Amino acid sequence: MNGGMSGWMGMVQRHRVAAVVLFLLVFPLLMPYQALAINILIFGLFAVGFNLLFGYTGLLSFGHAAFLGVGSYLTGIAMVHGGVHWLLAVCIGVVAAAFAGLLIGFLAIRTRGIYFSMVTLALAQIVYYAFYKADRWTGGENGLRGIQVPSINIAGFKLDFLNPVTKYYVILVFVAAALWFVSRLLASPFGAVIEAVRENEKRAAACGYDVARTKLLVFVVSAALCGLAGALRALHLSVVPIESLHYLQSGQAVMMCLLGGMGTFFGPFVGAAVFLTLEDVMTTLTRHWMAVVGGVFMFFVLFFPAGIWGTVIRRLQRGART
Repeated sequence: MNGGMSGWMGMVQRHRVAAVVLFLLVFPLLMPYQALAINILIFGLFAVGFNLLFGYTGLLSFGHAAFLGVGSYLTGIAMVHGGVHWLLAVCIGVVAAAFAGLLIGFLAIRTRGIYFSMVTLALAQIVYYAFYKADRWTGGENGLRGIQVPSINIAGFKLDFLNPVTKYYVILVFVAAALWFVSRLLASPFGAVIEAVRENEKRAAACGYDVARTKLLVFVVSAALCGLAGALRALHLSVVPIESLHYLQSGQAVMMCLLGGMGTFFGPFVGAAVFLTLEDVMTTLTRHWMAVVGGVFMFFVLFFPAGIWGTVIRRLQRGART
């Protein structure tokens, strides 16, 4: 029986992208309404991008809202002010977020520990202020409006993007492609270098790896993934709120990653689902919903430090060994 469980876990691990995508295909049926499922899908991708830096590389950033916001704003600006096709606009948003990650990462990786976190926070606030003041392009405190994707034409078929179910599955295509890319990255020799840097930075350097370049590359890839989440969020909301760049969004990424289980492949989606569902339920019951969510977060940090999904994986692995 234990051998069967071990074989089942090994199969899921080998085909983890397919397993996650299969679950996400039926996920809207488990949610009370599709808009919540779409938000979980987008913020799950946001948490995946953050988890690549924090969970797999060991670098805690407090500024990842900058990449979510840059991806959202540049996608919206390209569509609203430039009249660019939505698909090209998404690419522009991702490239812009990656470039922002290159600039911020280049400055931040020169520091370590809490100083790294504080530098990312400070630089992200500069990005927030820049977009806030560029109200001609961004709408300032009112946000950028007028982002419209009424329909999508694919091989002669017209999809109504305003339909929540259609919107979910269109966004899922991008999320699945991103998950495949992350899985391939982690399974590559570069993925082994990433984890070596996390476990012992000095030993990785002694083995001949360029630690600074590795950190910078991971930072850029992480920023690009978060930028993709931001671009998809702009299409979903048809507006880019200035809060997309706020440091509280960075805090949400940290909470989602820790709730689900940092350094796990599916954990960010679990964390996003728990956080956003709690937020959705508690906001209808009390205006002090943040206190409730904070209490739940503290409970899991104290008693389940590996996170929800991380704890499940550990217990399954323990059961397979015994």
